[in-house]
Amino acid sequence: MKILLTGATGYIGRRLKHRLLKEDDMYLRLFVKRKESVIQLPNVEVAEGNTFDTESLDKALCGIDVAYYLIHSMGSDNYRELDQKSAHNFLEACIKNGVKRIIYLGGLGEKESASEHLMSRLETGEILSSEPERIQTLWFRAGVIIGSGSASFEIIRNLVEKLPFMITPKWVNTLCQPSSERDVIEYLTQASKLDSQESSIIDIGSETMSYKNLLLGYARAVGLKRILIPVPFFSPKLSSYWLTLMTPVPYSVASALIEGLKSEVLKKNDNAANLFPTIHPMTYDDAVKAAVEEIKHTQILSRWSDASGEAWETDHSALANAVFTDRQILSLNGISKSQIFATVCSIGGDNGWFGYEMLWKVRGTIDKLFGGYGLSRGRRDPQNLRIGDSVDFWKVVDLKENERLLLFAQMKLPGKAWLEFLIKEDKLYQTAYFYPHGLKGRLYWYAMLPFHLFIFRGMAKNLMQKAKK
Repeated sequence: MKILLTGATGYIGRRLKHRLLKEDDMYLRLFVKRKESVIQLPNVEVAEGNTFDTESLDKALCGIDVAYYLIHSMGSDNYRELDQKSAHNFLEACIKNGVKRIIYLGGLGEKESASEHLMSRLETGEILSSEPERIQTLWFRAGVIIGSGSASFEIIRNLVEKLPFMITPKWVNTLCQPSSERDVIEYLTQASKLDSQESSIIDIGSETMSYKNLLLGYARAVGLKRILIPVPFFSPKLSSYWLTLMTPVPYSVASALIEGLKSEVLKKNDNAANLFPTIHPMTYDDAVKAAVEEIKHTQILSRWSDASGEAWETDHSALANAVFTDRQILSLNGISKSQIFATVCSIGGDNGWFGYEMLWKVRGTIDKLFGGYGLSRGRRDPQNLRIGDSVDFWKVVDLKENERLLLFAQMKLPGKAWLEFLIKEDKLYQTAYFYPHGLKGRLYWYAMLPFHLFIFRGMAKNLMQKAKK
């Protein structure tokens, strides 16, 4: 069976790829924007392109039997329009190339009460399912996904672990049916081999519970006592700001999630049990415990932020034209390149930024206040990096072993910024690049210049000292 997996760099996509590779009778092709964003594996083909480039889409779908659609344009201002166009292109290309089955993962909910984000997910499902006579579509619908690194789980975990008591707005009483990330992956995997030839909408989820019980259930699973004090109003904007400050998600993600909490997200059919009788959904408590164990043992395969933002996926050669730079050059003094590189790749998260941590925290707080990621996003792994990983409010955009680490700034800035670590011959070149947007960008750089003198010089010096140990 020949399978095309889109969204392979996203939260579900990375985990699904890992699961599909365990199957013996599958040929896997990944469809990504940048080949560098995935690790090259001997039994996996990588096709480069996007769903708005029909030529690359046709090449990716040529000879494919089953195509997974795990794409969304959430980071764009007109994401709903882009989602519709992308789904139309994908459907037509699948039919044109003789694909037998499309498998799509969307969200639970009804159009009458859906948020704009959920509405886009529902419209995507309708488009992909609109030609049942020409191609089969299996449309899975899930609510809150509980797994290490998922946005919903990170919000729950951060709120419960940071706050001994919470004043909770009306939305905590809304009902939902959460799904374990492991169950979602298993449904998607088994869907490729399903005997049925009919298109189906398949709602998945475990027990029905309120968002209040999601919070209390997490506290119970990890042995914490928490008190929730309800108030009788909804306050979506206030809730969004609160989540932005207290959890790793930025305002754009928080507001989309909060807006969706107005309405219940419950299963409307039993197709999951009928079509996949061997899958027995995990309880919420078991899903939480499994996710916590993955975090404890640093076994997080993917995070909600893996595919966050579009800018990092573009060409970064523009840094050569950066108007402002700050470069520190240090001699390796006998330290091996591998030792220096390993130290460089440990930067950020709980490991810190090699000095002046308070200044970094202040900058992170400012970023959060303006709706950015801040420092609370942390890292997926304390030592290892890959292209696409988030490191606090940076994104890894290039990584060459023992040679180069390039980070792209995803903080709120009046311009574009990069931080590069380059090992060349017997020297380490640490360079901050900034491409300003107009006068505001230039004023920002000069205002930050005094802080840069301390931060970047201290970073380079302390990095070298740590590498010597």
